[in-house]
Amino acid sequence: MPNVGPMELVIVLVVALIVLGPKRLPEVGRSLGNGLREFKDSLQSPDHPDDAQLDVEDPPKPVTTAAATAPVAPEDDKS
Repeated sequence: MPNVGPMELVIVLVVALIVLGPKRLPEVGRSLGNGLREFKDSLQSPDHPDDAQLDVEDPPKPVTTAAATAPVAPEDDKS
């Protein structure tokens, strides 16, 4: 895997500055940093409050009607 040197970082930053512009570049960097921080925190803390939402509830039971539970009379073959 090739190493990323200072020249490559400069090229990436220049391209990001051209694409995003000088006003949006700090906002994108800030949101990227916040996202990485939240991701790292979620990996490190096993007691995260969002884990309670991941509990799977029992699936709903199928509804049966009287017609579905009534026995069906066999048909007479008149052949």
